Amino acid sequence: MPDHQDFLTLTPLGGYGEIGMNCTIWSTATTSVLVDCGLMFPDDYLLGIDVVIPQFDHILRQKEKVRGIVLTHGHEDHIGALPWLMPWLHVPIYGSRFTMALVEHKLREANLLDRSELVVVEPGQRLALGDMVFNFFPVCHSIIEGFGLGVETPVGRVVHTGDFKLDPNPIDGHSTDLDAFRRFSDEGVQLLLSDSTNIERDGHSLGEREIRDTFDGIFRDATGRVVVTLFSSHIQRIQEVFDIAAKYGRKVAVSGRSLLNNIDIARDLGFMRVPSGVYMDPQDMPALPDNEIVLLVTGSQGEPLSALSRITRGEHRSLAIKEGDTVIMSSRFIPGNARAITRLINDMYRLGAEVYYENFRNIHASGHAYREELRTMLETVRPRFFVPVHGEYRHLVKHCRLAHECGIPQEHTIILEDGDPLTLLPEGIRKEPRINLETVLVDGKGVGDVGSSVLKERQILGGEGMVVVFLVLDEQIWEILHGPDIVSKGFIFEAHYNHVLEDAKCIVLDILENMSPGDLEKLQDRIRSTLRRFFRKVLERDPVVLPVITMV
Repeated sequence: MPDHQDFLTLTPLGGYGEIGMNCTIWSTATTSVLVDCGLMFPDDYLLGIDVVIPQFDHILRQKEKVRGIVLTHGHEDHIGALPWLMPWLHVPIYGSRFTMALVEHKLREANLLDRSELVVVEPGQRLALGDMVFNFFPVCHSIIEGFGLGVETPVGRVVHTGDFKLDPNPIDGHSTDLDAFRRFSDEGVQLLLSDSTNIERDGHSLGEREIRDTFDGIFRDATGRVVVTLFSSHIQRIQEVFDIAAKYGRKVAVSGRSLLNNIDIARDLGFMRVPSGVYMDPQDMPALPDNEIVLLVTGSQGEPLSALSRITRGEHRSLAIKEGDTVIMSSRFIPGNARAITRLINDMYRLGAEVYYENFRNIHASGHAYREELRTMLETVRPRFFVPVHGEYRHLVKHCRLAHECGIPQEHTIILEDGDPLTLLPEGIRKEPRINLETVLVDGKGVGDVGSSVLKERQILGGEGMVVVFLVLDEQIWEILHGPDIVSKGFIFEAHYNHVLEDAKCIVLDILENMSPGDLEKLQDRIRSTLRRFFRKVLERDPVVLPVITMV
């Protein structure tokens, strides 16, 4: 931490150089505030991992200074890691009504609600947390009630756009309050942090009215059932589905826990208006003709346990895809999910359905600003310094180039990655020494107990399989009482390669004959290394070898 009396240090714990796991600690001499606390879903190589969360050590080392957690919006990559932090950090959490409702549900499921203080903030509100004051600006995004932040700090004003887009003709007033950003910036902004996700997309993003018009045309022309899958947090688009269904005399059945939860929350808070008689239980659907049915289901990313996947495989208790269905997949393909999604689309075509997805029709609008919208934000805020956020490294580089086009000097644009603290001072800005950060892998109830060695073993198991050697030995003289038995799992087809396993048994017997009794660990290591060399030589395969030796 710098020695200067007035400073602001931003330490990114996630979300810089990657899309997901957004989490940054803002620190002054007397105050720290955590902005967002998100998770990231695992890449394919993280076998068996449920989610990835930030490392919280840096927060907990200064927890006596932490005045609160400020959330920009309710997406999982901004709130999803809270259940792993709140047992150790007892501070208020601030956000919009809808964001707080999602957080409340999440913390209740984790039995942490009684330990957490949730505070709702309103658009335009000023919130003092220590020597920082947070101003909340409404932004248009793919979830309702998102905020951008205008922060008054001891070293000047800082703007954080949050995840945003500029929709010039929004539905139901879900717009980015560019005037609020402009008014806050009139007194001069030292630093702008801006969403970089769609910097590579030229022009302007699609507006939600264009998506609604496409939906209307598909509903109008569909002669059978309409099946819609989308992100369960996109309340605005869910509302459009209900409205258009009512327009064409259709009823909507919902399948998928997250959709049902979010719809209930939005209705309770008054964010959704469900026309009378439109919302019904899937169990009642078979009695209706197909042209009066809409199925709203989870599974836009091809998740194997989602409602859409189970419906397609015929594993749902009351629903199935059939010939004549029109399926609308109203979401983008998240990187890493493309293969699962295309497999699901192909399966639905095999069943006789017509499928619309992002590359085929305008059925999804990104919640992130395109290049010209990002330019507008830069020109509105006119910052002295600029740091691109919420993007992979190439996005950050290209966003800095756009900032240069908008008149910000190259030396005033800074690319940060996770673990790169940046300090804003009255006279300038400087990078601090990098802190060592390792993401934390969550596997079931295990948090951080799966490391690179475990993942490597899982990769070997997935690629080469496992061989288990069972032995029962007399503890005193190491005489074999049972075995050796060798079992192959995912390694070879035993009926074809039984001779290889018989040879492996002989190798184990040779090892025993040439070892003195007493050192069990050495025996296990010898069996493991010798058999691996044998399998590599004979089969050019390298399985995990697991000796299971019982002493009696």
